[in-house]
Amino acid sequence: MSQSSSSATRVAGTPAHAPSSQAVLMLGALGVVYGDIGTSPLYTLRACLTGFADLEPAHILGVLSILFWLLMLVVSFKYVMLVLRADNRGEGGTLALLELAVRGREGRLRWLLIVLGIFGAALFYGDSMITPAISVLSALEGIGVVSHTLDPWVVPLALIVLVALFMIQSHGTGAMGKLFGPVMGVWFLVLAVLGGWQIWQTPQVLQALNPVWGLRFIAEAPLMSFLLLGAVVLALTGAEALYADMGHFGRPAIRRAWFSMVLPALTLCYFGQGALLLRDPTAIRNPFFLMAPDWGLVPLVGLATIATVVASQAVISGAYSVTRQAVQLGFWPRMQILHTSAVEKGQIYLPQVNALLLCAVLVLVVLFRDSESLAAAYGFAVTGTMLTTSVLAFAVLPRGSTGGKRALWMVTLSILLVVDILLFGANIFKIHEGGWLPLAVGIVVFTLMMTWRRGRHLLADMQARDRQPLASFMEQLETYPPARVHGTAIFMTMNPDNVPPALLHNLKHNKVLHDHVIFLTIRVADVPYVSVEERFSVNKISASSWTVVIHYGFKEDPDVPEVLREVTEAYPEIDLEPMRTSFYLSRQTVVAARRPAMFGWRRALFSFLARNSTRSTKFFKIPPNRVVEMGMQVEL
Repeated sequence: MSQSSSSATRVAGTPAHAPSSQAVLMLGALGVVYGDIGTSPLYTLRACLTGFADLEPAHILGVLSILFWLLMLVVSFKYVMLVLRADNRGEGGTLALLELAVRGREGRLRWLLIVLGIFGAALFYGDSMITPAISVLSALEGIGVVSHTLDPWVVPLALIVLVALFMIQSHGTGAMGKLFGPVMGVWFLVLAVLGGWQIWQTPQVLQALNPVWGLRFIAEAPLMSFLLLGAVVLALTGAEALYADMGHFGRPAIRRAWFSMVLPALTLCYFGQGALLLRDPTAIRNPFFLMAPDWGLVPLVGLATIATVVASQAVISGAYSVTRQAVQLGFWPRMQILHTSAVEKGQIYLPQVNALLLCAVLVLVVLFRDSESLAAAYGFAVTGTMLTTSVLAFAVLPRGSTGGKRALWMVTLSILLVVDILLFGANIFKIHEGGWLPLAVGIVVFTLMMTWRRGRHLLADMQARDRQPLASFMEQLETYPPARVHGTAIFMTMNPDNVPPALLHNLKHNKVLHDHVIFLTIRVADVPYVSVEERFSVNKISASSWTVVIHYGFKEDPDVPEVLREVTEAYPEIDLEPMRTSFYLSRQTVVAARRPAMFGWRRALFSFLARNSTRSTKFFKIPPNRVVEMGMQVEL
């Protein structure tokens, strides 16, 4: 599918946002997009200031100034103003940005961008594990402020909340989603009120809005300031969600929600905690909950727990979406994808991903036991993903610009890249404290994804090299036909120009050919959605055979029977009556070749992934009682 035609057509399935719905979209964005960053005040300032032996006003004001201006530079400027411009037909996220970055590029640069983008996506899984654990733990730690006798209950209660959260995933986020926006609206209002009340009592904390305080802090202790970035970055967690969820709510709603409510509420809350610490440095044990009056502690703990559940839900749903994109783009084996809503295509549930995430999150809670211990691990995952986004944005945003405008892009992105490198570098020093966890997860997931992609490419190359041209082969069969049987045979093939192995096996063993023969190829485009007009193409290659190529976007789920019904309407001469149609698929078993194309451990890993991937019939929604599988061995 050509890029020109792809860009010219209105995207099927992407949301069209009328002006009247902007308020609803903004409310929805509060719940889904800003749940993660909205719960950061629970633990960020405590993580930043706990290491000081004597907490002085200059320390508080300096750290607050650095935190505020990083929020403005990284979130407000980089993500909200710049990165949201790099949309792939309205969709965002690491993999969507990767597709834009490699478009039209070849050679080593393309390979390097793919490796970087996949590693960034792999780090997101570490983020998806840590976010529910640290968020729920930090909220429930508020009961220790109510009474220290309740401290032993924090971990058990966190485990109960997390198990309940993951168990209800199969029911979908539709019903809960209606509550997400209002709940987070109340949450941000509470943040603003608590912070504003504290600032009213100690207005001198507003001096930290002056960047001089941050620059002075850095000048007096440059090494400490650099290491401090590893904790300050916790205020930026969830910034990637701004970009990843752009397709759900649109750029305008996300921007308006940030500048009109989220940024003011977060600023008031952080500065309110700073005001409290200026009056009482001992409040560092939990400055967030100690901002509240005694009578408000219990309700605040309850509200914080609900807010962290919302934040966790957002990142769990994000893991589902990233996995589906990876499957469609060929970086991950086929997995079972269930739709939990008949209306919203984005509401999906992946049982395997859900089970693995639940196990990982429970292990994290038991292993680390408090949010402060998880903070180092969290920062590494976040900064790794942010650095990946900056590098990919370097390859996308300046495109089409010339002269002074291009130079301005390069200078701006270079500054942002330096900031991200500093944030990432500061978290490297925390690898031994917990940063090893997302790094290990990222390396494992990256290895799995690249092994699957490499194995599939090798199989495709082998089939293209060993197969004969399809059109001439079918012409020969028409001239010297075997026994013909009634009905239609559909052969699934990766390459519509070559003879599929399933056809050769059928002719060899069954020695028959159906009256009608369809060679079906499914291709995933480098856009999130494909228009109805571009959904399929049909080419007649002989008197009784056709090739059908179906196109899907990387955020769409294949439904072969549905498209075949459309093919029947457009081409009535093709007999696709379901009861007279059989699907022929190849089921391949990987064995070692004399001269292996992959190392033994990678071949074994690829074989394991292939055996455990979701069967083609289920993934493509093909009726299993109409399928014939032809087994074969493939040497790698």
